Amino acid sequence: MPSLFSRMTSLLLLMACGAALAALIGHTGVWPGIAVGALAWLVWDNWRARAFADWLHRIKDDPDTPPPRIDSLRREFSERIQRLLRKQGRETEELENRLHNLQSVLQASPNGVIILDEQECIEWCNRMACEHFGLDSRRDISQRITHLLRDPALTKCLAARDFEEAITLESPISTASRPLRLEVWLLPYEQGRLFMLSRDITAIEQAEAMRRDFIANVSHEIRTPLTVLAGFVETLQTLPLNDAERADMLHRMAQQAERMKNLVADLLTLSRLEDRAPPGMSEWIPVRSLLERIDTDARALAAHLAGQDTPKHELIFEGMDTSDEIAGSSSELQSAFFNLVNNAIRYTPPGGIVAIRWQIQTNGGARFSVRDSGPGIAPEHIPRLTERFYRVDSNRSRASGGTGLGLSIVKHVLQRHDAKLEIESTPLRGSCFTVTFPAERIRSG
Repeated sequence: MPSLFSRMTSLLLLMACGAALAALIGHTGVWPGIAVGALAWLVWDNWRARAFADWLHRIKDDPDTPPPRIDSLRREFSERIQRLLRKQGRETEELENRLHNLQSVLQASPNGVIILDEQECIEWCNRMACEHFGLDSRRDISQRITHLLRDPALTKCLAARDFEEAITLESPISTASRPLRLEVWLLPYEQGRLFMLSRDITAIEQAEAMRRDFIANVSHEIRTPLTVLAGFVETLQTLPLNDAERADMLHRMAQQAERMKNLVADLLTLSRLEDRAPPGMSEWIPVRSLLERIDTDARALAAHLAGQDTPKHELIFEGMDTSDEIAGSSSELQSAFFNLVNNAIRYTPPGGIVAIRWQIQTNGGARFSVRDSGPGIAPEHIPRLTERFYRVDSNRSRASGGTGLGLSIVKHVLQRHDAKLEIESTPLRGSCFTVTFPAERIRSG
């Protein structure tokens, strides 16, 4: 009401001024002056309305823009509008912060996240989804997901709208050398939109495959000597044997029992290596004592394998007089080093050469190498030599008393000591197994 009264007062004043002006200039009537005053008020009020409209346009970008000098009614409107805009700005900023925080959380997720609209087109995806599916977060926005991921399981799931269970698919960027298997969940939400989650299950599937292979291999390795033992026992129970035959059969039974005992011992060793924490840097072992024990055991093994008609292996040790020390577990390193020497002796023909060498590197690290003059290994076998139960020649390995776990134990021991195993071999020209230790594990004397 006060503002309306003010506007009417302004109108009447201008009309009165117009009438007075008409009387001053000697006009015979006052109505033209009143009309001029009313017209002037309309022009003035229109100018104020225009200024108010311009201000309303400007405050969309800057709510703090001061209003023009206008009447009290419009001033009250402007103040209310500014308060509402400031409140809306604060709410919008809060929502934007929440959205940014949510996107940050989804970006940090170890799972892939894709948001699909009701047409199954990508609205948003996080960094992990781009890695899982080979997507581009800018280029592929608004693209239909089935145009980018042409997997029958995904297409069938979307067509049937069956989202009860996860689907497993192979990533488009998966290769033979770097396989990538994904578990994908599709979760529907408002108005036909979908929330798509992906998880890398490559390691899980590989571990499950390794577990199945391991159980199958252990079962096979134990079943074979058990079958032999059962056959020998049945023979002893059912057939009359002379002393020589009985002694020969008992000797073979003892060999099979020894083979099972070695297998169990190696399995227990692997289990202990996997369960224990890696050795620290507090225990320093003299390398010379390690090499001397290996020298003694290697010469005993060579003498045991040599028969009356077969010459001994020629064993060459280099670097025996070293005063270097290595940080780690003495028993584990002894086991790994001798395992390499044991393999070289067993697989090298009688009279062959086995050279063991310890050498400090220029970078402060060290190398332990075992070179033999054996039959060598074909290139396709070398990458798999450290797999459990993998054998280049199964019959020959079993005949030499091997369990198929030796190099797997070596690999675990070296990994626990931050060391690397390199294998070089040429068929018919021998092999060289080299262990490289980092400088922080070596203390030169």
